[in-house]
Amino acid sequence: MGAKLKMGILGAGVLGKYHTKLTKENPNAELIGIYDVIPEAAQALAKEFDTKAFSSIEELAAQCDALTIAVPATKHAETALPLIEMGKHLLVEKPIAATVEEAQAMVDAAEKKGVVLAVGHVERFNPAMDYLEEHRTKTLFIEAHRLAKYPPPRVGMPRRGTEVSVVLDLMIHDLDLILTMVGDEVERFDAVGIPILSNTEDIANVRLKFKNGAVANVTASRVSADPMRKFRVFQTDSYASMDYAKSTGYIYKKGFLGVGKKNLNLSEKNALADEIDNFIKATTATIESGKIVQPRVPGTQGLKVLKLAVAICEEIQAYNQKYDVYKFKK
Repeated sequence: MGAKLKMGILGAGVLGKYHTKLTKENPNAELIGIYDVIPEAAQALAKEFDTKAFSSIEELAAQCDALTIAVPATKHAETALPLIEMGKHLLVEKPIAATVEEAQAMVDAAEKKGVVLAVGHVERFNPAMDYLEEHRTKTLFIEAHRLAKYPPPRVGMPRRGTEVSVVLDLMIHDLDLILTMVGDEVERFDAVGIPILSNTEDIANVRLKFKNGAVANVTASRVSADPMRKFRVFQTDSYASMDYAKSTGYIYKKGFLGVGKKNLNLSEKNALADEIDNFIKATTATIESGKIVQPRVPGTQGLKVLKLAVAICEEIQAYNQKYDVYKFKK
């Protein structure tokens, strides 16, 4: 690999801080600086990681080959599109955008300008998914639970993630994993979701049925007292169980001599660091070759997952409007 990729971080919140730390630690990147709409937040983060806080996105972007967008999902498109027009390669936190129309515009613009557009579906980089993708057989059933505590308040902004439904905030991680494992189109689904503490759905459940016969049952909540992140996959010859909260997992696999068990250590690598490294390598290879080298989760995949997530949200909202659920939020 040649010269280091010059990178900037947009957003100085929790995710922005993680991206800043890991980008600075990556040997193939040069961290140029940080921008945030709250100057004090950018300055504090810049001081912590010995980098520069910029006064505008344009000023930072002018000195970068690539940028990470870690701002609220409702701001992804308006932040990304001008940068793509400038020819900048982007790693955008999930979801790729708040609407399908915005995501499609981002994907189309990136393809037209010939830049890398990666989406931060970080669970695709954990060791269990590495193993499952490498040893994948026919997936029959998936069960996913992603429960979290209600996020803390932010000055002048909605609580982190609550600007969108929990489907777009949390469940979208598991929807991406499910689409990856099943490898087929959704035939139909049934979904329910309720707004409890915010104005968008805070808890949701969906049952998906695929054209190849696979079934998935997915639950996501951001109002749980006891956090849980579990993902179970049943295939023709194996059963895998992953507990992301405890960083443990195991796989039972049928073999010639019977059933064998393989334990997995989900903390054996930093999945976000791996995601960032994957983006850096894809972008550097793209710059050097002049041809797009796709990251593991390209914008097209982010768009595909978003389309499913938005369809789920629309069914939930139609049901809630029919039964006047939202009157309790007035």
